[in-house]
Amino acid sequence: MDTRRLLRTTGTVIAAAGLLLSGCTSGSPGVASASAEPSAAPAALRPYYTQKLSWRDCGVQGFQCSTMKAPLDYANPGSGQDVDIAVARRTATGPGKKLGSLVVNPGGPGGSGIGYLQAYAGIGYPAPVRARYDMVSFDPRGVARSSPVECLDGPAMDRFTQVDQTPDDQAERARLVAAFKEFAAGCEQRSARILPHVSTVDVARDMDLLRAVLGDEKLNYVGASYGTFLGATYADLFPGRVGRMVLDGAMDPSRPALDLNRDQTAGFDTAFRSFAKDCAKQTDCPLGRGTPEEQGRHLKDLFRKLDAQPVPSGDAGRPVGEALATTGVIAALYDESAWPHLRQALTDAMNGDGAGLLSLADSYYEREADGSYANLMFANAAVNCLDQPPAFSGPEAVDHALPSFEKASPVFGAGLAWASLNCTYWPVKATGTAKPLKAPGAAPIVVVGTTRDPATPYKWARSLADQLDSGTLLTYDGDGHTAYGRGSDCIDTAINRYLLDGQAPPADKRC
Repeated sequence: MDTRRLLRTTGTVIAAAGLLLSGCTSGSPGVASASAEPSAAPAALRPYYTQKLSWRDCGVQGFQCSTMKAPLDYANPGSGQDVDIAVARRTATGPGKKLGSLVVNPGGPGGSGIGYLQAYAGIGYPAPVRARYDMVSFDPRGVARSSPVECLDGPAMDRFTQVDQTPDDQAERARLVAAFKEFAAGCEQRSARILPHVSTVDVARDMDLLRAVLGDEKLNYVGASYGTFLGATYADLFPGRVGRMVLDGAMDPSRPALDLNRDQTAGFDTAFRSFAKDCAKQTDCPLGRGTPEEQGRHLKDLFRKLDAQPVPSGDAGRPVGEALATTGVIAALYDESAWPHLRQALTDAMNGDGAGLLSLADSYYEREADGSYANLMFANAAVNCLDQPPAFSGPEAVDHALPSFEKASPVFGAGLAWASLNCTYWPVKATGTAKPLKAPGAAPIVVVGTTRDPATPYKWARSLADQLDSGTLLTYDGDGHTAYGRGSDCIDTAINRYLLDGQAPPADKRC
């Protein structure tokens, strides 16, 4: 099974192992409210709004690529320092009247929009949508081909992913803190120029440049997971430039980092319970036929055994202990189609073979066969730690919060609480804070929530739809992360009608 493709086609994951998402940003100080039109933009921004994209072959059939210039620092756009933003498109296939560009973002933060476009959205979105829109995406600043944030080399990242995230004593606590500090120092050493300038507000401003250079009066957009926060941020900055906007697997920008991380912990518990109920019906369930609570205890027992004695994985340098096993399980909870693979991986691990769980963890971390890593996790931390102050001030604060995290998830609570410590040691001070996003005057925005979404709990979608002045909630009663293009004809029909005809679904429509 190609677990990488399986887990990447419906929105890039929000990192859990030390890199949980944070919330919203308030923007860079000193930047005037940006205008959507070049003629009204500050003089120093006009060259960016009026630039022409030069399209070339991508090396992937049917797609074209280009590079867009954006100011490194929107507070000082005349400094002469730029970032290169990689852009890709697949032109509308017809028939039917063209509707302009549809910009898509897979989430993360840190997911490659170009990779998502070429592997999924540009070929897998419904044919009527691809017929009438130029399908477009970009790698956000700090990501993949766009001035990527770099932190650790492959061997160092291998070590980082194996650090025990449920410390049992002071020595293990010290090792975990040291790992977070080493990660942050590596980012500062390798990426000091870009680190202060990768906030979600920066990327939203880049997205308005992209809208303009594509020749679109308004931005048509589908964002998944973290991409919903990016889209909502854009709408709040440029409400008059919102076209048809779908926010699928929504975040809640009003929640501070601690609450977001705890909410997400509860989301993974909900997803595990759904997996456990299904597992109990299968003949190959390695966790037994009991209740989700009983199966959760069996899984915790496995994690404890792997903590004490990791099992071989086929990679001599990477036996599977509790940290990699937990990441592998979490990865599979993003999509119910991965549940059979998870059952087999857990069975193998109980029998002393960690290869299946390692494969899932590697797909999550975007680790390649040669031992290198994509920059997903590096960009993830860089954006999250800039967008909002850290969840915790230090290990003692984690101790205080542990009971609430373990209540949210007896299986994953402790590990996800300690993982939330990563931004504590970040070298760049956060520029944003949690706040509601309202986008007053924007056209109707469709917010999609899945009732048993592990990574973006359903209550976040309800909250975002309420915050946005023109938000309308579309609910998918189901499992997995995000809803569009994942098998629900009801969801797909509602979103397709909105994208093609501009007809938003009725308020609180449920599928």
